[in-house]
Amino acid sequence: MLKLFQCMSFFVFLSSTFVSASTSPTPLKFSATKVSDNVYSIVAPSYGRPTAENQGWNSNSHFIVTDNGVLVIDTGSSEPIGQAIKSAIQDVTDRPIRWVVNSHSHADHWLGNGAFKSPDVEFISTSLASQTMALDGPIDVKAFKKMTKGATGESTLVYPTSMIDKTHKRQFGNVDVEFYLAQNGHSPGDIYLWLPKQRIAFSGDLLSKNYLPIMTPRGDVPNLITTLKEIEQLAPVSLLAGHGERVPKRALSRDIAFLTAAWKGVKNGLSQAESVESIVKRLQSSLGPKYRAEYQDFDSSIQYLVEMMVEKQHRA
Repeated sequence: MLKLFQCMSFFVFLSSTFVSASTSPTPLKFSATKVSDNVYSIVAPSYGRPTAENQGWNSNSHFIVTDNGVLVIDTGSSEPIGQAIKSAIQDVTDRPIRWVVNSHSHADHWLGNGAFKSPDVEFISTSLASQTMALDGPIDVKAFKKMTKGATGESTLVYPTSMIDKTHKRQFGNVDVEFYLAQNGHSPGDIYLWLPKQRIAFSGDLLSKNYLPIMTPRGDVPNLITTLKEIEQLAPVSLLAGHGERVPKRALSRDIAFLTAAWKGVKNGLSQAESVESIVKRLQSSLGPKYRAEYQDFDSSIQYLVEMMVEKQHRA
């Protein structure tokens, strides 16, 4: 998720800052975009924090239609959003929704689980992600409700119960799916999915098309770099992200190079007792000419990203 949602303490801040007045939002209506014969994306037009204007809809969902039901990847920021995702799926197919995968524990990707709750639906993630959801979920529901002035409501918290804690291959109906651990690159217990026959990767928040890699207090930068290299080795035909449009394959090498240069630059600065302010200015100057045109938020987010890297290297 975006930097505005990267730690539980920030949600506490938000819940005491945003006005909690309720509104009567317009019912949400989503549509699915076809990626391949049986793969679809529901892409949120908003990239940023949940607001009253976007009613909390700021993240993508994807789904795979199999001959034995539908596999859903991420369910959005609230139960109403989950219901809208469910309706969009039902506009495409009358096959039952059988499986829900949560790519990671950030609230904008799983608070919609309640809309899919049924004895016939299996909820899948990793143990660490599920534990983090249980820790953060109650706070996130309240914070999102205040941030959206009531639009996200009181979402029912539904946690994954089927755990994937190592590289895993499984057949869903007639579709082979591979699960890979992202080694906490973006958040605790994050995973990405791979369809080997179609060469489609579902990357969650590991990368995006137009924005700097999403840095979080609980993420691991070296592991994120390693994970992006692993995805690159798969040679995907399509990369479907947690936010924004379909990601071009070149974004993998771009993000790997950027993260490597920034991480090394921070490490070198700290070894020379350089101040944080100086490291930020130096990297903004040295990396800007190459990456400013690549990342829409380069100038607005580079300071936060570098400061986060400094904090992580201090803790290492």
